[in-house]
Amino acid sequence: MLYSILRPLLFKLDPESAHHFTLDALEKAHKLGLLRLIKPGHKCLPRSVMGLSFPNPVGLAAGLDKNGDYIDALSDLGFGFIEIGTVTPRPQPGNPKPRLFRIPEANAIINRMGFNNNGVDSLIANVEKARYSGILGINIGKNFDTPIEKAADDYLIGLRKVYPYASYITVNISSPNTKNLRQLQQADELGALLDQLKTAQDKLASDHGKYVPIALKIAPDLETEQIIEIAELLLQYKIDGVIATNTTLSREGVESLNQGNETGGLSGAPVRIKSTAVIKQLSLALQKKIPIIGVGGILNGLDAEEKFKAGADLVQIYSGLIYRGPELIKEILQTIR
Repeated sequence: MLYSILRPLLFKLDPESAHHFTLDALEKAHKLGLLRLIKPGHKCLPRSVMGLSFPNPVGLAAGLDKNGDYIDALSDLGFGFIEIGTVTPRPQPGNPKPRLFRIPEANAIINRMGFNNNGVDSLIANVEKARYSGILGINIGKNFDTPIEKAADDYLIGLRKVYPYASYITVNISSPNTKNLRQLQQADELGALLDQLKTAQDKLASDHGKYVPIALKIAPDLETEQIIEIAELLLQYKIDGVIATNTTLSREGVESLNQGNETGGLSGAPVRIKSTAVIKQLSLALQKKIPIIGVGGILNGLDAEEKFKAGADLVQIYSGLIYRGPELIKEILQTIR
């Protein structure tokens, strides 16, 4: 209710300024203990996925807290798990501003942020300071200036560095805002990458005395044949989970709206159908052997229920949180209870 009052004021700011203002305000509210007043009963729907015990199946998608600056504040909102990042081995500024655009008429957002972050070492320092003891996913990517043929080097650096601090690790090969990144979804290149990641994961598990699951985040703009190929590789290399999906390059549903043709990835309501279709195809191909985290276009409880019916084991929200506020978490939990 409070967010519905504040949202028109926030939407008068440019999106990136509003993003930072909101997170800073959440941090202040957390320190004052105010966020606990709105936290829903988050322990009512436990799920066991990837060998981890989730207090509830509604998570925060990567991208909102790229550097892990606000983990404790975000945990007060009632999420069953939080994913931070995408983080790269070295700090990078991302793409030039403006790079974030709201399309309120469609409950949509276009971003071309470009993995702007302070680097993996800074993120780890923030995780070490956080008091949060819940499920924490860390999303890793490659630096923009690392040649695509050496992308695995960056992912291996990220994997090794975040391994001791993550509940699970997401390998992001599907952002449309890093040149040629989605090329890694092609069967030959993906197989080579997964082979190296799995070998490194096995060694890290031995070195650290604990097994940290790896999930692969894929795009919604894949043909059925590509989805089947990816599913087969996930099974072959025994990857622990798959996140479907990232943002879309499609402009269906926003092409005639203001800022609808800005360059970048489209998220929010317009990606819902594409994301759900990918989840359905993955579910058929994986036959429950690998869990699916569904994300894309969840604006209400029924949207989340649709993802679960399509085959998702967990869901994540981001754009829906921008448009609906923390009430969306509570609504999803009430709908699927």
